[in-house]
Amino acid sequence: MKSSYNKEPSTLIRKWEHEAWSGYEAIGDTIGASIANKRKEKAIVVVECYPGVRQKEILEGLTVSLKPVLIVRSEEAALDPAEVDCKVERYMSDDRVFGYMAPFNIDEFYEPDKVDELRSKISAMDKGIIVVIGFGASLIARGDVLIYADLARWEIQLRYRSKEIGNWRTNNREDDTLRLYKRGFFFEWRMADRLKRSLFDRIDFYLDSNAKDEPKMLSRQALFAGLSQTASQPFRLVPYFDPGVWGGTWLETNIDLPKRNHPYAWGFDGVPEENSLYFQYGSLRLEIPAINLVFFESIKLLGERVYSRFGAEFPIRFDFLDTIGGQNLSLQVHPTTDYIREQFGMPYTQDESYYILDAAPGAEVYLGLKEDIDPDAMITDLHKAQNGEWTFPAKEYVNVYPAAKHDHFLIPAGTVHCSGTGCMVLEISATPYIFTFKLWDWDRLGLDGRPRPVHVEHGAKVIQWNRTTEWTTSECVGRIEKVAEGEGWIEERTGLHELEFIETRRHWFSVPVIHESNGSVHMLNLIEGEEATVESPDGSFEPFVVRYAETFIVPASVPTYLIRPSGKSEGKTIGTIKAYVRA
Repeated sequence: MKSSYNKEPSTLIRKWEHEAWSGYEAIGDTIGASIANKRKEKAIVVVECYPGVRQKEILEGLTVSLKPVLIVRSEEAALDPAEVDCKVERYMSDDRVFGYMAPFNIDEFYEPDKVDELRSKISAMDKGIIVVIGFGASLIARGDVLIYADLARWEIQLRYRSKEIGNWRTNNREDDTLRLYKRGFFFEWRMADRLKRSLFDRIDFYLDSNAKDEPKMLSRQALFAGLSQTASQPFRLVPYFDPGVWGGTWLETNIDLPKRNHPYAWGFDGVPEENSLYFQYGSLRLEIPAINLVFFESIKLLGERVYSRFGAEFPIRFDFLDTIGGQNLSLQVHPTTDYIREQFGMPYTQDESYYILDAAPGAEVYLGLKEDIDPDAMITDLHKAQNGEWTFPAKEYVNVYPAAKHDHFLIPAGTVHCSGTGCMVLEISATPYIFTFKLWDWDRLGLDGRPRPVHVEHGAKVIQWNRTTEWTTSECVGRIEKVAEGEGWIEERTGLHELEFIETRRHWFSVPVIHESNGSVHMLNLIEGEEATVESPDGSFEPFVVRYAETFIVPASVPTYLIRPSGKSEGKTIGTIKAYVRA
């Protein structure tokens, strides 16, 4: 049966389609008209770029219409790669995966004398159009027209993998992809986001540069109208799926994904820092990084209480881990809050849980340590396994629990864990993104033919050795508590653990169920049933349809909403799980 899962969800943006353009000809003509309206003989067009944007393509596309008399590439004034490396070295470390969150601003990587030289070139021109382009272009000139060229975090990663790009101001295009991602994550994306947040209130146009030779552009007003409308209604992120060495068959089968050489392991449809949003302006669909919504509609999206605690950061993540027909995940542990703050500069850690969306017979979850183990012996055995001396006897040290559909396993940071084979996991967690310390990877190589990174040294410093069988069984397994019920519905608390800041509630219902935001953004997934419709009691947003396994977000600005079975699920009992930040 063909899946109804929507792999390309979009949000319809009303009344602004007249300020959305596609193709370089229309975009160039629009910029040209903006310049003409200023009635100036000399006009400067600044194209500020997120790192990884195809600057050459943009220049070639705009030159046809704008016919610039001078093109200034801002990065000619940037520090040499060796100088950049020297400045950021202490934040990068020798590790393939982990660095430290770098505090830099873009102006720290530009040479004042070279900036002055570029400005002098611009000043020497007395008429015509001048184009300034690059990451840092807005440092060179304020511009008569300011364009921001953006792209999604996932698209950047794909360009790393294909070797199309390396990191900014480096010569590392052929480097290990994990190291490219690390430098982006800890250094350049942080700096680029700081620049983006400082500029967006004065840009004239926003350029979507995700698809090769298919640019789309919005006016600033149309962009912010799209963000505002989205933060006022339920919406979905654009999902993406990725193969992995332990991947299974559930995602491919149930979401109709194209066959790959390696099975799909991950599905990401609830990670705003990584995922995108599709905005539909009439017939034009534009892609923007979902993190822009977090940056520029923080309080409407998150709620004032959540924003005051986390800032412009989306603290909840939903993603899929597929081991049905696949292999065990790596045995792992997440850092404690104190450790992640001191070692990596992150304000909170990856507390998480495994919600079993589906399971094969014999499915298992590894969770917590056995009673009376010797910590020194376990670490010694992990080191021996890492060195290839033997196979780590995981079941001698770690509890193994049977896993069935709709079980929920709670995994506060510091708890040793992994999904065994046979599980389709909906992972519900906090969002530090990459902070998993692999302890053992079952004697296998990654898809690149190299050993996957293992971090026994880090793990040994954060494992909570008192989380043994008795504690784990009572605190983290089967913590289902009915909290309310009525005719045709039941609400259950399924977690997370009291040490974690996320609350999860499961609803089983055959009639409409009312939800109150209580000041927090909600993230939900339809865990049972073919279809449900989310509606506003006062009609403040259009009915929003979700289908099985789809993750969706309800902003805090929506005080009350209801969810009802719809379509083929009408009259049947279906289920959702909801996560939000505890008060």
